[in-house]
Amino acid sequence: MRYLIYISFLFVLISCKKKNTNSVANNPVPYVPVSLTIYPGDPTNYLIQSIGGWMYYDNVGINGIIIYRKSNEEFIAIERTSSYLPDNPAAKVFVMSDNFLLRDSISGSKWRINDANVSIGPATWALRVYGSNYLNGALRITN
Repeated sequence: MRYLIYISFLFVLISCKKKNTNSVANNPVPYVPVSLTIYPGDPTNYLIQSIGGWMYYDNVGINGIIIYRKSNEEFIAIERTSSYLPDNPAAKVFVMSDNFLLRDSISGSKWRINDANVSIGPATWALRVYGSNYLNGALRITN
């Protein structure tokens, strides 16, 4: 009888496994190749020379990207295309005046700049994040 209870409990745990609908492969924002190298120490990139700094970078991704400096050695590169309205080019994501939240220009959805996760809906998907690697003064952003 005891084993039957354990087996039943195990079956319930396995059958209740949550599906990951927020995976990179299922992201509603279309995949586009991104390959960019910038130098945060360059005077033209002064906005990301200190922790918490951010800047828009155009002509990469779909609607450009937001580069945010999380620490001395860590950056995050976020696609500016809204995950709620990915087919609408006017639904571009902007950094709000608090320098912590991102908002799309149409739905009002908000995401956190430090991890691109949804803060306030109607969006349910995080924004697309590109890989970043900071080494020897060069920031490489790719997917």
